[in-house]
Formats: sequence, C-alpha cells, structure tokens
Amino acid sequence: MVKKSISIVFEVHQPFRLKKDFFWSKRMFRKTGVGNLFDFYFAIDKDREIFEKVARKCYLPTNEIVLRLIEEVEGFKVAYSISGVFVEQCERYEHGREILELFRQLAATGRVEFLDQTYYHSLVGLYEDEGEFIEQVNAHRELMRELIGYEPSFFENTELLYNNRIAMLAEQMGYRGIFAEGVERILNGRSPNYVYMPIGCRKLRVLLRNYQLTDDIGFRFSLKSWKEYPLTASKYTSWLDATEGQCINLFLDYETFGEHHWEDTGIFEFLRELPEQVLHHHMEFLTPSEVIQKYTPIGMIDVRNLETTSWADVEKDTSCFIGNTMQWASYDYLRWLEPYVKEAGGEFLKVWRYLGISDHLYYMFTKGGATGEVHSYFSHFDKPYDAFVTLFSVIHDFDARLRASIKEADYPFVFEDGTRIWSLRGLCNYLRRMPGERMGCIRVYLERGDFERWIRESVGEAGIAERVKEISTNTGMDLQELHKKLCELICTSIS
Repeated sequence: MVKKSISIVFEVHQPFRLKKDFFWSKRMFRKTGVGNLFDFYFAIDKDREIFEKVARKCYLPTNEIVLRLIEEVEGFKVAYSISGVFVEQCERYEHGREILELFRQLAATGRVEFLDQTYYHSLVGLYEDEGEFIEQVNAHRELMRELIGYEPSFFENTELLYNNRIAMLAEQMGYRGIFAEGVERILNGRSPNYVYMPIGCRKLRVLLRNYQLTDDIGFRFSLKSWKEYPLTASKYTSWLDATEGQCINLFLDYETFGEHHWEDTGIFEFLRELPEQVLHHHMEFLTPSEVIQKYTPIGMIDVRNLETTSWADVEKDTSCFIGNTMQWASYDYLRWLEPYVKEAGGEFLKVWRYLGISDHLYYMFTKGGATGEVHSYFSHFDKPYDAFVTLFSVIHDFDARLRASIKEADYPFVFEDGTRIWSLRGLCNYLRRMPGERMGCIRVYLERGDFERWIRESVGEAGIAERVKEISTNTGMDLQELHKKLCELICTSIS
C-alpha cells in the first residue's frame, strides 16, 4: 500500500516598511544623497522593532523546534521559502545571525528543502517583460547558494502568484516544480492532492496548496468560536488521513508559530506532536521535490494570464495587490520607471526594487470584513489610504531624483539592434559596452545628425547637442577615435 505523502512548506518573509510620515512631514524633494535614499524612505527603527519581536516569538523557537524534530523523529522533513529581504533583515538586526545559522543547520541535515522565489518578494512575475523577473529569481538563487550552499530546484512565486506564463518561465529557468494555490476554479472538480502538469510545459510539475487544511492551522487554530476548537495534533492528523489523494501540501506563513498564534495557544505543542502523529497513521513526510519525483501527474493545470491565481484572501487572485485604483496607480507608476532605473543602475536600481516589495500594495486593500481585518493586521498604517499617500509620494520623489540624475529623455533613441535608450546615462552605458564590430553605426548616426537631434529635442540639452555636432563634422577621425570622443563627451556630461 502506497503511503499518503505530507509536504510542509514554510514561507519566511519580512518587508522593509516605508516611513508613515514621509509625505506629512514634508520630506519630499529634500536634499539627500543617492546613497542615503534607503534611510530616507524606509522606517529602519520600525523594521528593527518588528523583526526582533518576531524573532523572539517565532523564528528562534520555531527553528529550534523544527531542528530538534528532524534530529529526533526519523522521517520528518520540511521545506522553506525565504525571501531575500528577510535575509537582509537577519543581517541587520539582533538575533538575525543566530536565525541564519539555524537555517544552515537545518540545511545540513539533508532533510530540508529550500525553494526559490523572487528575491524582493515582488510582483515582477506579472510584468510584460520577463527580464526583471528572471534577474530577481537569479539573485535569490545566488543567495541560497551563498547562505546555505543549496541550489533550489523548486520554485514558489510571490504569494503563490501563478499562471501559464509564469510556469513556462520557471521551466525555462530549469526548475522541476512550482507551487500554486489549489483553488477550485482551476481544478474543475478535481482534488488538489495530486501532482499536475502546467499546460504548455514538458517537464515542470505543479503542486497545489491545500488551503483549507493549511488555513485550519494558519487562521483558525486559536479561534475559540470555531466549532473544531481546540485543534490537536491527533485530530488534525485524522483529517489528513481521511483526506482523498496522494499528497497533501501544507504551505504556511512561518509566523503562524508564536506570532499569529501565541505560545500560550498551544501552537508549539501542536507542532512538536504533529510528526509522530502523522507517522503513527502510516503516512510519510516528503519534500516538494520528492513528491514530484514519486508521483506521476494525473492531469493538466491551465491558468491564463488574465486569470492569475494566488493564495491571498478569498478571491485568490491578484486583487489583494492591484484590485483598486490606488494599488493599480502605484503598481503602474513603479513599473513605468523600470527602463530608467535599469539605465541608472546602482543605488537607484536597488531602492526601486525595495519599492516593489508586494507588501506596500497589500497595505492599500480597501475591502472590509474579515479579509480587511487580515490586511490591517499586517499593515503599520492606520488606513489603506495612508499607505497609498506614502508609497505614491515616495515614488514621485524617487522619480524626480532618478530623472535628474540620468538626464532622461522624452522619447527613446532606438539603435539598429532594437535597443532603446531613455537617457544620457543609458547612452553612456551603451557606448561603453559597444563591441568593436558594431561601432560602424556610430558614424552613420553622427553623419545623419541622429544623436544631435535626439539630445536636443528629447533630452533637452542644446549645449551637449552642439558639442556632438562638432564631433560629427570632424571627418578626419577614424572610427575608434570617433567612438572614444563621443563616449567621453556623453559620459562626462552626466558625471
């Protein structure tokens, strides 16, 4: 008889939060250096306060319990998905180094799997251009290598955001599996407790989160009005045993243990007792990669791009992040800045990515009821409108500084290879890395006056345009010298 497999995955994430009073204290456009932008926008003291509190209540005790269970209970296994910004907070704040060391010890047991996600726990998987998504996932993969010497083969997009395109990108990046929410509208009467394949993929496998059984722990464990209260490990295991399927995938916020449900609720005792109860009922623990290796897919999962699913709220779609006008305006504004920050690079690019952390949009959720209470619980703002005022004013301030720094253009300069340049900074970067065999186009652009016209009309720098014109009229220079002179002129003008 084949044992039913239980896969437990913990989501570990803490955002960098924006300063609540950024707009109201009239911080916009104050003089500050580019290197100080992070401290200028983000509430470092608030982040420290929250991180250190949750570290004491959740991260340290739960890591220690899980490590002890793995060492003492043969067959117990778990998996983690840890955001890059959480790791950065570990490196900044008290108890963080100890938490990271415990994760390394967990990895060393060989019975813990670590998943990849977007480094900044962002929504870039929804962007039309997949370049930033790939960069953030690769950055997370490198982080896992450096942090614990582990190369993930299983992927979890931010908040389980999933559609066919995201699945295909994950397969192209070499992942063997991906998580999605086991929502009824994509199952069409089927059970989430089996392995599936994404439509359009050949090798990738999909595991679906059993949200009902997960939420019994995550949301209802300490709810005294719940008819099943109190929830014991024995009772819960009997539910697992009675549930149809081959694999039951439980995907929980790590803060479930000790933070969302405090120690005096019995949540830690529940965790300590669960492994023995599961094994006693002749079920087994497997990591996500072991699950997809053991079981053959029973069908296809088809989620079109406009029907993206997530694990958030009762809607289980993108509406918790971009479901109202405030959220969409902030999301779009930040997305519009991508070509400019890519040309600026450095600190501008890093801060832009911090502004893309999904939590900033999550705080703007305006629906009421129990769902709204959950959003309010996580937010450090009094109202969603305050979250919008703060984020939008920060993006506007950031935008002004960015465009001034790079000398942005009204419309792009388009090279023959299709590359679009949106600023003098971008032109400088492009010229510096231009290979020798492509330099012939430089003379053509200069002779036709393309560079001069774009700098004058789009960038609005008549003085620089005149100096470019002077270079173009000097027919005595060879190609290498022509390229060097132009590169020096453009790059010096933005230094």
